[in-house]
Amino acid sequence: MGLLRSLAMPFLLILLSWLPEIRSQSNNRAEDLGPLLQDYAFRAFVRPKTGVPYDGVAPSNLTGIKVAVMRLRSGSLKRRGVLMYKEFEIPPGVMESQYVKRLVLVYHNLGNWSTIYYPLTGYSYLTPVLGLVAYSATNLSATNLPELEIRATGDPIKIKFPEVRSAPDGLVARCVWYDRHGLANFSSVLSGNACSTTQQGHFAIVVESVAPPPAPIPPSGGGPAPSGEGKKKKTNSRIWIIVGSVLGGLALLLLLAFLLLWMRKYKHKRRMQKMENAAEVGETLRMTTIGDTKAPSAMLTRTQPTLESEYVL
Repeated sequence: MGLLRSLAMPFLLILLSWLPEIRSQSNNRAEDLGPLLQDYAFRAFVRPKTGVPYDGVAPSNLTGIKVAVMRLRSGSLKRRGVLMYKEFEIPPGVMESQYVKRLVLVYHNLGNWSTIYYPLTGYSYLTPVLGLVAYSATNLSATNLPELEIRATGDPIKIKFPEVRSAPDGLVARCVWYDRHGLANFSSVLSGNACSTTQQGHFAIVVESVAPPPAPIPPSGGGPAPSGEGKKKKTNSRIWIIVGSVLGGLALLLLLAFLLLWMRKYKHKRRMQKMENAAEVGETLRMTTIGDTKAPSAMLTRTQPTLESEYVL
């Protein structure tokens, strides 16, 4: 079994090196973006005043993303809300799940990075993705803070998008809300290009993508596939190669395990045969009856005893 483990380790290492690449094709990096923007947004606090928004500066490698922060008292947020914080209209009755004396509302505008961090298959964005995330204000220099869950107990929070691209004819725009795990939830767009929510998260207005017209079929011999279709086929082919390699490796491991078990059984059988042959080659003793019992007896008698006086001349 030690041989099996030594053979399995390189295969497992190769498989683990493939897994991040497979996951990256289906998951986005939004969960890693939140702590980074929280750190840069909190840097805007120098001498913060309660209820005043401060614009932060995003990292240089994320040019186009906008961040802002605003510190609030928990009781004031619940009683009065916030008339307008960027595109967010927060009504009275908003509460956090875990009570804190003061909290910070961090604002995100992902701009042209929206489709990178929140890709949505089958839909096109008519607005950038906007985010509203709450954190505790106990330590304004802290990083990697856990998010606070806030919820509207009365009227919903409204997101009013100032600029919305027109939807193609015949298609209806929809609001999309992403929760903290990046799962998409859809709702109807309100009048005035607005969306509503009872929870924090990231929001945008989207529309279903219009499928391109089918390419004309070449008369014979075929022609070069469109670039998008070629990329899709190449990606699918690569995935199937990885899956085939994984299944082939597992089949090889099972075959090696079966071979090792067969070798152990074969060695045990050979050992038993040798012991049986050794028993058969040994000298056979004659059986004799003593009373009601049978016992083996030697065919030759022992050397007859001789008296010492017989050697005296």
